[in-house]
Parts: sequence; C-alpha cells; structure tokens
Amino acid sequence: MRAIETHERSGAAAVRRWTLVVLGAAAVGLVPWMILLAHTLPASPEVRHWQVAWVGLDVLLAAGCAATAALGFRRDGHARLTASATAAIAILDAWFDITTSLPGADLLQAFACAAAEVALAGACVFLAVSKRAGGMRCG
Repeated sequence: MRAIETHERSGAAAVRRWTLVVLGAAAVGLVPWMILLAHTLPASPEVRHWQVAWVGLDVLLAAGCAATAALGFRRDGHARLTASATAAIAILDAWFDITTSLPGADLLQAFACAAAEVALAGACVFLAVSKRAGGMRCG
C-alpha cells in the first residue's frame, strides 16, 4: 500500500513539474507576442458589442462575489478558489476601466471605479490566503 502511495505522489509531482514547465514556457512565449501586438494593433479600433463586453465583465465579477460569499458563509474551502478568480477579474476590470477611458471626467470616474475594484480584489486576496478567513477550511 505504501509503495502505491509513493508512486501516486511521484506521479502527481511529475504532473505538477510539467505543468510548471508549460506555464514558464507560455510566459516566455508571450513576450514576442506582446511585442508584435504593441507594433501592429491600431491605437483606436472600433469595437462591436462594447456594452455586452462591459456588462459581461461586471456580470462575471458579480457572480464571483456571490459564489465567494455563498461558499464562505458555508465555510467551504472552495471559496478560496472563487475569491482568487474574483480578485483577478476585479483587477482586469480596473485595468480596462482606466486604459479605455477618455481623458478628463471619464478618466477620473475610471480611477474612482478602479479604486473600488482594487479594494474588492484586496478583500478577495485576503479571503484566498487567510487561514482563518470566514472559518473556511480546505479538504
């Protein structure tokens, strides 16, 4: 039995190691892609379905908040996963709020929204990494 457990652990370690290699390769591979995009994308494209894109992002953010709250109140350790994903979505929302805003009042409003989204992301990160956050236990 112990040999099987050791074999399973070494198999999981190999999968983890290869997953990390793939992620590292993706990070390196994205560098030339980003350089290409920086040189070829138009500065001011016309976008179809602009409202759908923005509302969809906010729907995703609201769903992440709701799922994290529901799982957290049930003390389900999976809330850590939804909190992590929700933090990433909030940061993305803040980034696009700022980078797609027009100068002036629109940009000031974007910074105000981004401040709220960054605070939300911080709360989610706290829940994701805190050992005692909401009594959530993994496993």
